[in-house]
This record gives sequence, structure tokens and C-alpha cells, in this order.
Amino acid sequence: MSRFETSSLFQLTAMRFRLFLREPEAIFWTFVFPILLAVGLGIAFRNRPADVLQVGATTTQLTQALAADKGLTAATMDEAAGTHELATGQILLLAIQRPEGIDYKFDETNPDARTARLVADRAIQKASGRQEAVRTENQLVHEAGARYIDFLVPGLLGMNLIGSAMWSLGFAIVDARQKKLLKRMVASPMPRWQYLISFLISRMGLLVIEVGAFLGFARLAFGVPFRGSLWQLGFLCVLASLSFSALGLLVSSRAKTTEAVNGLMNLVMLPMWILSGIFFSATRFPVSIQPLVRALPLTAAIDALRGNMLQGMNLGQLATPVAILLAWLIVPFAVSLRIFRWR
Repeated sequence: MSRFETSSLFQLTAMRFRLFLREPEAIFWTFVFPILLAVGLGIAFRNRPADVLQVGATTTQLTQALAADKGLTAATMDEAAGTHELATGQILLLAIQRPEGIDYKFDETNPDARTARLVADRAIQKASGRQEAVRTENQLVHEAGARYIDFLVPGLLGMNLIGSAMWSLGFAIVDARQKKLLKRMVASPMPRWQYLISFLISRMGLLVIEVGAFLGFARLAFGVPFRGSLWQLGFLCVLASLSFSALGLLVSSRAKTTEAVNGLMNLVMLPMWILSGIFFSATRFPVSIQPLVRALPLTAAIDALRGNMLQGMNLGQLATPVAILLAWLIVPFAVSLRIFRWR
């Protein structure tokens, strides 16, 4: 064996890999779960033809006018039967013929019912001879990058990066502290910094497989685009993972039990899962809290990943989220080194 292979840093890093591979649960949550989540949400929110809305009408003439629109399917029924159908959710709207015109009965709090009202009125007015004041034409676009799955994949990648970085680092350190292993390692000739660096090296090794497998699946299964530079995308993943690892190190610096670090991890990650725009845009939150939302490391990571993958932005254009991630790498890591407890 070479001198490097017998060094404490190599042995510690190799140990981290072996411990990870011996945990089927860790392998599942790191590699399999993000893919399963992407499959489920990708199928649920896949691009589909426009829904055909169920409506009713009180006369045959109205039914024919409504059925002429390809976005509607209509049935003839009296007002009492139509009201019952509305109450049971069988139809979204009932068009009622009155001597003075047409009444629409529907639930205004239902978005589909409001859409049915607009489409039904358009169909009836057209059947009555109304002419459009301005000629219009639809140009349909089905471009990769504009779909929900394209928006979702960078969010899931960011969520997986923060979860795997913080949980793997935090739990391993606290578990070793609880079992008095840290105390024994301090007494050995091993430099202390090598123990912490071994976590980061092993994390980077697993990161290649973690990111490559997930993004490769997203590309093959859903055609998710990669419009930016691949090496810059890799750099962003490494930077995000290091930032989250520094945060995990900070959280686990003083925790004495796995129960304590579990609570601290949830306290740190749960707000980011909600606020950082994993499943929907972070701009939906009020303007008053946007500075806080934008300062979160997960928000910065997801914004940078979406900018690179979907918009083809380079690192210069992503300077703000990159700077935020660097700050979350440097500050927590520096604080961790000062307050880290080996016993």
C-alpha cells in the first residue's frame, strides 16, 4: 500500500463511503426517492389536451349551441335536474333559457366552473350570430422548458442536495459524538481537520453519482433541457452541496444526541422546503418577506439551477445566487470550526 492509502485522511474518507453503502435506507433516499418523486409529479402534471367541460342546458337549442364548442360536452335537462347535477358535481354549469335571455347557474368559487361560463357564453353568442370585432388566431407552443416538469426538476435537485448533505453530515457526526468515537479520535495522531474534510470529500464523490443519475433520468424520461454549460451546472451543484454541508456541520457542532440534531435539522430545512420554491415559484409569497426568501441558501441554489438549465444563464448572470451560496459556505463553516465540540 502507498503512503497515501495508509494516511488517516484516505482511511477516513474510505470509511465514509463504506458506511454509506452499508445503509440501504440512505441509498434509497439519496438516489431512488428523487427519481420516484419526479416520475409521480411528472405524470400528474404532464402536458395534456384541454379538458372537456361538462355542462347542461334546459333546451335542445342551447344544448346544440354548447356542444358545437369542442371544449364542452352538453346534455339537456330541466332546471330542477340541472340544479341537482350541479350540487353533486356532475356538471359545472347549467344554461337556463329565459324569455329575456340566458341565465348561467354555476359555482363562482370553482375555477373550472368560471372557465365553463366563459366558454359556454362564447358558444351561445357565436351560435346566435355574433361576429368577432378583431380576427384572432391561436399559435400553440409545446416547447421543452416551459412545462411543469422542467420547472420541477431543478427544485427537486436542490431539495435532494440539501437533504443528503445535511442529514449525512449531521447524523454521522452526532452519532459518533454520542458513541464517544469523536473523543477517541481526538486522542489519536489524526489531525482534527482531516476528520471533517473526509466528510466533504466523500460527499463530493457521491455527488457525481447522485446528480448524474437524477439529471440523466430527467433527460431521458422527460426530455428536460440543459441549455446552460454543463461544467457550470456541475460547479453550481458542488457549490450548493458544500454550502449545505457547512450548514449541516454548524447544526451538528454542539448537538449531543440524534434526537437533538433531528429537531435542529427539521427546524433549519422545513422553512426552506416551504419558502424556497421547490414545487412552485417563490414569488408567490408576499413582497414583504421576499428579502428573507431570496437570502435562503436553498432559494439561491434552485434559482441558479433553473437559470442554468432552463434559461442558459452563465455564472456571470447568476452572480447574486452564487454570492449567497458562497456566503452560506464560508460563514457557517467558519463558525462551526470555532464552536465544534469533540466531546
